[in-house]
Amino acid sequence: MTPQELFERHRATLEQAVATARSRGYWSPFSEMPSPRAYGETAAADGEAAYKARLDKPFALPGQPAGTSAVGGERSPFGPVLGVTYPEAAIDAVLASAKAAMPAWRKAGPDGRAGVCLEILTRLNRRTFEIAHAVMHTTGQAFMMAFQAGGPHAQDRGLEAVAYGWKAMTDQVPAARWEKPQGKNPPLIMDKRFEVAGRGVALMIGCATFPTWNGYPGLFASLVTGNAVVVKPHPAAILPLAITVEIARDVLREAGFDPNLVTLVADRVEAPVTKELALRPEIALIDFTGSSEFGDWLEENARQAQVFTEKAGVNTVIIDSADDPKGMVRNLSFSLSLYSGQMCTTPQVIFVPKDGIQAAGARMSFDEVVQALAGGVDKFLSDPERAVEVLGAIQSDATLKRLEDAASLGPVALASKAITHPAYPEARVRTPLLLVLDAKDEAVYGREMFGPIAMVVKVESTADALARAAALVKGKGALTAALYSSDPAVIAAAEDAFVDAGVALSVNLTGGVFVNQSAAFSDFHGTGANPACNAALCDLAFVANRFRVVQSRVPVPVPVAAA
Repeated sequence: MTPQELFERHRATLEQAVATARSRGYWSPFSEMPSPRAYGETAAADGEAAYKARLDKPFALPGQPAGTSAVGGERSPFGPVLGVTYPEAAIDAVLASAKAAMPAWRKAGPDGRAGVCLEILTRLNRRTFEIAHAVMHTTGQAFMMAFQAGGPHAQDRGLEAVAYGWKAMTDQVPAARWEKPQGKNPPLIMDKRFEVAGRGVALMIGCATFPTWNGYPGLFASLVTGNAVVVKPHPAAILPLAITVEIARDVLREAGFDPNLVTLVADRVEAPVTKELALRPEIALIDFTGSSEFGDWLEENARQAQVFTEKAGVNTVIIDSADDPKGMVRNLSFSLSLYSGQMCTTPQVIFVPKDGIQAAGARMSFDEVVQALAGGVDKFLSDPERAVEVLGAIQSDATLKRLEDAASLGPVALASKAITHPAYPEARVRTPLLLVLDAKDEAVYGREMFGPIAMVVKVESTADALARAAALVKGKGALTAALYSSDPAVIAAAEDAFVDAGVALSVNLTGGVFVNQSAAFSDFHGTGANPACNAALCDLAFVANRFRVVQSRVPVPVPVAAA
């Protein structure tokens, strides 16, 4: 199908995405439940078989420039070695081919590019089961989380980026006749064209924990706005993005474009190429999710590019009071346990006043709050078969060591435990560690400790907690903040403080919504207003600087009668 035909096929979905991003309500064209009704009777079995067929084989990308050797080495946090190898990219040739593919892509226009991008997303959705297994066995996410976050939720975020990009590019008409009256003299008449041009080649640097969820926004924001995209996965999580690149290239080829608009550059941990790529003059855009150290390096050194980063932060919870203390404990137990704390949105520091809190009309001492939280997590994870489906597995050796070292940082309210996975005995499954610290211990709690590590910090008062939490956001950054309070004045003060600090706030979550989860089209992931990230997923600022509008104008002869 032509790009315009693809646009017409997906126009209703795109227009609904734009409308929902404005209204901020709930909507998704992609089912988050792995049901036969949504994906087909054989989709689950077919997807698992497709994933297994990838193992212990070379991953081919026909038509992409490649060297003579291969790279690989992914090992599942659940135990098995994947055995997939990928062509080692010939970087000079990849960048040259990406640049050469851009003129035809530019001429497709905003509608044509949006149509192709939506077709890619639709086909990604059809392959969700396959991608979910790839996400699970590279990141350590349990299958249901890998299915949802790695599949439809990631696809939602990609669609959101396409919608914002299309909206930004079509804010003005593509052509206009300009006519300026000149009094008694003939008018000045010109035909003007306004063409959207991408900035250049984009580099999307994938992360090890959420390669698709964090990767799709930048990938699709750059692609829809007219840029070629080089996808550089984390060496431990290549397969989900390799499948993504494969699907994108197929759609581009079928639509009449050079598939080298989207390419894969895989590397080895011992021989990284990311810095080399990031500094290439051809790279005009960079999207990165990962450590503050490397994010800061990109911002400081990749001066030729517009850099979008999501880095580390310290996410806080303030407990002032609670009308439903049991609901609060259940909600926080899930948030602390989900994917073993390996989410950039997971709470790390829980501030509690030293004199305790009001809870459902009774007084809970500080120690009782700590005991309730520790007991809640322990109870929630008491069934090992259920626990492993929430905890997943620890993705990296570094996270596992960080968890082991953290046990010596302060009094332990709840020790981390290893759980044997019934299906994967080699899986690195760990429960959360809960420490108890004093406000003066900021050197410990005031830095991100990625993984299942949380700290309850004793503070003077709620006002002290609010001041400390806001200062942490401003100084160290954060993706989330949470508050439990039955006092409207406290809630209002927290809203003001966290708007000023530049972090999203969740208040009194006790049900099925959790602080470390966000919904596309409604929740902004990050704000770009604190050190944890310099952009939000997704808003107009995330897409608008990825393209330029270049105009041309031609004088129109004045009709003789007018003369």
